[in-house]
Order: sequence, then C-alpha cells, then structure tokens
Amino acid sequence: MTEEEKAQQEARTRSKLMEGLARAERTLFTRPAPKSPRAQMKFLRTREKGSTKSLAERLGVSRKTVQRYLSGASIKPSKRLQEALVQETEAEWQPQVRARARQHAASLGGMVISCRAYFGFGPEGTSDAGRVRDISVAVSAFHAAAILAAQEDGATQSDLHDAVAEAIADTYFRQAGGGRAGLEVKFADVEWLNIAF
Repeated sequence: MTEEEKAQQEARTRSKLMEGLARAERTLFTRPAPKSPRAQMKFLRTREKGSTKSLAERLGVSRKTVQRYLSGASIKPSKRLQEALVQETEAEWQPQVRARARQHAASLGGMVISCRAYFGFGPEGTSDAGRVRDISVAVSAFHAAAILAAQEDGATQSDLHDAVAEAIADTYFRQAGGGRAGLEVKFADVEWLNIAF
C-alpha cells in the first residue's frame, strides 16, 4: 500500500469515526433541527449574532445568497450549500443536551461502539488471526472520556483512531486485563461504525 493510499484510508476511517459521533449526538436531540433552508439560515444567523456577513463566510457563500434565503427569494440550495446548512445546523443545535450526554458518557455511562472492521492479534492459521469482524461493545466511561476529549481537542486521525481502537481492544479482546493485558490488537479498514451514548 502506497503512502497516498494509506493516507486516504486513514482519512476515511477518521470520517467514519466523526460521523459515528455526530450520529450519536443527533439521536439525543429532544426537538427536531430546522429542515428548510430558510429556517436553517435563520437559526444559524442567530448563532452568528445576527451577522449575515459572518454567516456567509461560515457557509462559504456570498452575503447576497444568505439574504436571498432569509427573505424567501431562494428556496432550493445547491448540494454543497445544503450539506453545509445541515452540518452547521446540527453542529449548533441543542448544545446543552449534547453537553449533558457527553458529560454523562464521560463520567458514568460510557458508550456503545458497534463496527465492522479488520481486527487481528494472533498468528495466521489460528482463531485469533486477523480478519474482518462485527463487534459491538459497551466501553467504560474512562474510554468514552478519552474518545470525547480527543474529538473536542481536534485530535488527529491517528489520535482519534487510537482512542477508539484502545477502547475496543481493552473491552473486547483484553477484557480489562484478564490475562491478556499486553495483547496488541490491530484495528483497520473500518467498513461502518456506530456509537451510542
């Protein structure tokens, strides 16, 4: 595998980890986020303290475009703008609900990580040999705190990947020590990943 292919694979893995955390947070919303482009623009403008200029910069569009959507003159955004509106709205929606859930996961509740990925730690030809596995584990609050802290601190792909890999390895393969404390587990090629608080 070339360095470029490896970098692309790492970027896809980080994207899946970030998407998994975002999906977990969306399930916590107590009210649905705004759906129409106009409602999303109005909501985001309030988050930008009424500034259409800073909202336009945030979305990567002109100030006139923002004003057209706010007035109702435009109603059908481009695919790129629609994705930006959804992403930015969900990132700002119900921050207190999200913060409480993250605090609970990091202090008491932990989180459940389900994924399909390549895991390996034993020699070829044994039942421990590396292969693609479907795994669902409830990780401890300690590991949840490490994953959430890495995400909040803008962790690199490898840091976030390492935090999730360590949580899965410790919980599923090492069973929190249990005679396998030094076991090195390879976690790669993530096909899908879901996280629940």
